[in-house]
This record gives sequence, structure tokens and C-alpha cells, in this order.
Amino acid sequence: MMMREQILALLERNSKLQPEEIAVLLGSGADLIRDEIRKMEEERIICGYNTLINWDQAGADKVTALIEVRVTPQRGQGFDNIAERIYNYPEVQSVYLISGAYDLLVILEGKTLQEVASFVSSKLSTLDTVISTATHFILKKYKDDGIIFEQKKKDERMKVTP
Repeated sequence: MMMREQILALLERNSKLQPEEIAVLLGSGADLIRDEIRKMEEERIICGYNTLINWDQAGADKVTALIEVRVTPQRGQGFDNIAERIYNYPEVQSVYLISGAYDLLVILEGKTLQEVASFVSSKLSTLDTVISTATHFILKKYKDDGIIFEQKKKDERMKVTP
């Protein structure tokens, strides 16, 4: 695996890793690693750094919805213009072009189910190229981005044997 790919794999798993730590893991110099990370940021290979939060555990009022959207692609532009119109809404976290019965998958967050439903009915569904939507609310996250949110508790009872 090339050094860039190794750096990316390590940062994807843990964005808090410092260049010095990556250098030790890869047997390289910290300055070289720092330069590679800076170049990848400038080239938009590395687009940002995220922290994964268990909002349920934090007690925050947050609702996440997955919205499947069917659209009519525009001549010469395909899905790009409608995707851009959708991802520019601040409530929208992610937009993906997908295969299957729907064209786009939109992930958005709000404080309540009503807030999300209102966004879908007043903003998303009214866009001129949108044919239909299907909204799915996330009720509980078990695993996100490779991280298991709740580990099973170990049964600490003593075994009873005859």
C-alpha cells in the first residue's frame, strides 16, 4: 500500500492521530507525514475531520432521517444541479447518488420529527425536478462509521452447576 493510502487509512480510523504518531506507525519521518497531510488537504483528498458522537447517550434532542428522492435528471447535467440545490440546505448532512428505485439519498437532521417532516414537505418535495420522496427516521443507532455504540454487557452472574 502506498504511503498516502496508509496515512489516509490511519486518519480515517482515528482523525486525532498526530503526524508524529503516524510517522512511528509507518516508520517514516514526521515532517514527511505532515507535508503529505497538508498536500492531501490542499488537493481535497482529505476534506475534513469528524468526531463521531452518540447523541442519544449525550441526551441531545436530535432526529436523523434518510430520505430517498426520485428526480427527473436535467439534460446535459444529470443529477448534479438538483443534488447541489439539496445539499445547500443547512439541515442536509449528506447527499448521495444511488442505484435502485430512487436516485438520491439525503440525510438530514432536525430537533423533532415534525421539523424534518416539514422540511421534506415544504422544501424538498416542492423542488421542480423532484418526483417523489420516501422518509425513513433513524430510531436507534447500533453502529455508525465502524463504531459500535452499545457494547453488550457481560453477564457477571456465577454459573450454577449441579
